[in-house]
Amino acid sequence: MSDNIPNLNELSEIVEDDRNFVLRIVQPGLAGLMDGSVSTLAPIFATAFATHSSHTTLLIGIATAVGAGISMAFSEGLSDDGSLTGRGNPVFRGIVTGLMTFIGGFLHTLPFLIANVHHALTLAYVVVGVELIVIALIRHRYFKTSFALSCLQVIVGGGLVFAAGVLIGQS
Repeated sequence: MSDNIPNLNELSEIVEDDRNFVLRIVQPGLAGLMDGSVSTLAPIFATAFATHSSHTTLLIGIATAVGAGISMAFSEGLSDDGSLTGRGNPVFRGIVTGLMTFIGGFLHTLPFLIANVHHALTLAYVVVGVELIVIALIRHRYFKTSFALSCLQVIVGGGLVFAAGVLIGQS
């Protein structure tokens, strides 16, 4: 046999490494990204529509992203010590989940650095759309979910939270 062709033991190690990567990094990271991207929509957009202030929206967005990141880090880290599920070190998973939650909430907060709230909102809509497509792509790539179905699920969930934020902000 050629030295370049892996044997069965090497193949099983590769499969196990892929499984561990998905369980210990991709899954908690995706949960965080989804939570951060979706759960922060309502407070951020409600603030933008209620105050018409980019600065206030930026502050609320940062606070929401930080709070959600800390909450999800502790939630993930304390929910499973890894011994039953094989999902690995809970501190590491908590850090991955918390960081990705923060990133998911912070990315669509960044447009509110723009002083004009209407321009900031327009850019934030685009950022949210990109976030949701990235989530759908990750689900498709690592969890073998149909891309179309994943887009539909993620967009419906995000749309419901966004609509709630807009309705609350305009009341």
